[in-house]
Amino acid sequence: MDLNLSTNAKITWCPGCPNSQILVAFRQAVTELVAGGKLKPENLVALSGIGCHGKITDYLNVNSFTSLHGRVIPTMTGVKSANPSLTVVGFSGDADTYDEGIEHFIHAARRNSDINLFIHDNQIFALTTGQATPTTPKGFKGKSTPFGSIEEPFNPLLIMLSSGATFVAQTFAGDIAGTKRIMLSAMVHKGFSFVSIIQPCITFFDTRDHYKERVYWLDDSFPKNDLSAAIAKVMEGGGKTPLGIFYQVEKPTFEEELNK
Repeated sequence: MDLNLSTNAKITWCPGCPNSQILVAFRQAVTELVAGGKLKPENLVALSGIGCHGKITDYLNVNSFTSLHGRVIPTMTGVKSANPSLTVVGFSGDADTYDEGIEHFIHAARRNSDINLFIHDNQIFALTTGQATPTTPKGFKGKSTPFGSIEEPFNPLLIMLSSGATFVAQTFAGDIAGTKRIMLSAMVHKGFSFVSIIQPCITFFDTRDHYKERVYWLDDSFPKNDLSAAIAKVMEGGGKTPLGIFYQVEKPTFEEELNK
């Protein structure tokens, strides 16, 4: 089967933006799932929100929808509830989900809706040129915090683990192969899949070198069904940033309960 996931739309991300690496990883993941008979292209729906990440659906030759700011998740759950046979993937940003959409974020995890949420986390509002978001490090100087942010960032991974998500993972956009592997695992998981993708903004907050020196992958022995171990891992200090699947369990999904 000749699968073409590209479109004629011109890519307008900044040259070298890691969003392009996320796009490549996703196309590779979809291609592999289709080739393996685990996904039919016509059953895939990709959604995006408002922000730099939101352009990704313009570059994907699949069923797609662009939502309002902060409303990716309720749109995803609506699509999945209306047609449970679909594979629903949502792309969102740290501002889009953790600011405007925080309530949807928590409740979709609590319900265990069978959807896949991929967060492009660059730790700022990049599209509006550099304001602070809930994951911006304390002390960051930007358009909204010229003297440095005085707020502590929160930990989305910890929020998901405490809210009931059944698949919680993190990857780094600079590692295309690793990001593809995580996306593959998330998309075949039944239940709410949350993937935090560290995606440095090369224009307003370039953290590429910072993370290249600090990220590391969990080894295969990590107990993915142990909630306490997952919580301890996402909270560990030491200046390193773990990547991989922290938690994965099977539970009844929202759509299964809805259609009983």
